[in-house]
Amino acid sequence: MITLAAGFAALALAMADDPETPDAAPAAETPATETEAAPAPVLRLDVVETAAEAAPETDIVLMNAGQYAAYHRTLSGLRDAEIRSAADLDNAMDNLSAFFGEERLAQAWLSYAALIAEQHPEFVDEVRVLADYYGRDAAISGFLRDPAYASAFAGAQDAQTSVSAALAADADEIRALGERYRLAAYSLQSQRWAGVRARDRQDRLTAITLAGEAPIPVSDEITGLRPVTMEPLGPASLRYARNGETTGEDGFRFAGATPVQTPPALGLTVTVGETAELDRARIGRILSIAALRALENGEGGAGAGLEYLLSDPDARRCLTWARINLQQCVAAGHFKYEDSFCIAQHLLIDVSNCIEAAHARGAGRTARAAAAPEEAAN
Repeated sequence: MITLAAGFAALALAMADDPETPDAAPAAETPATETEAAPAPVLRLDVVETAAEAAPETDIVLMNAGQYAAYHRTLSGLRDAEIRSAADLDNAMDNLSAFFGEERLAQAWLSYAALIAEQHPEFVDEVRVLADYYGRDAAISGFLRDPAYASAFAGAQDAQTSVSAALAADADEIRALGERYRLAAYSLQSQRWAGVRARDRQDRLTAITLAGEAPIPVSDEITGLRPVTMEPLGPASLRYARNGETTGEDGFRFAGATPVQTPPALGLTVTVGETAELDRARIGRILSIAALRALENGEGGAGAGLEYLLSDPDARRCLTWARINLQQCVAAGHFKYEDSFCIAQHLLIDVSNCIEAAHARGAGRTARAAAAPEEAAN
């Protein structure tokens, strides 16, 4: 458990680092002297709900988490989707691209992960103990100036473990779907419609751009929850079960010719020099979002801070590169079956890599660069 003295020291250090943090509150006053008794901290075990009365439409974390659940609902539909025509590939590409606009997916997964962290009462209570003693504004300022500060609280390790496990499971499910779309790019070469030269490249680029600007669905399974009665949250990918059996070596159903299994492309595996410190900072950011929600309690005042923490530059940069690579992949495609590879690599596997980087899985992050179907055949 973090002690009050240690908490104040860490809080003061956090507040001294980053003068540019938006809406940072003034430093807390010096604790009372011996002649002026300091109020004793109160462990508020009777209050474990967070922002309980906030309406869903005004709770940005619940709204974003609802988008993350909707994203996995979309993935679930694609797991069992038939690929019968070019339109099926277009719909898959557009439906996934919709989550790339306006930092949607980055804020969505951070928000959902924060809700998981909120389910650990020991962590939430310790945050409130410090805020009760040193002041709510000072505590909020500390979390904003150094998100990793949240990792020092009692219960933080359990919350981090839950968040990391959920993100790992979601990343694995996204990657598995990506691998099936990648293998489908080979099987589709036996389909006559997929082997026709694609002459819609500019239209495709326009469509995926517009998809990222259009409103996206929000799962009311999340936005309708209230913290007091909230069911335990786990990986979002497990909320939506697969519908029925699929056929074919690559996991898809095809109309017409029998799918052809082609060996997967040989990929280049490199270890990117991102240490676990970056992972700790990302997890700290997620815990800080949960901490700010714990301190709101219907009082408000943390909204700008939540927006600041939800705008993660590393997550945004990672997904921006995935979107740019998707556009380049689509523009360079000659045949329709190549769109299946673009979906696999840049709308699914790249996203899996981005989410995977959000939790500690060793000292480095693995990036996979797979060859395109045409290149693998040469």
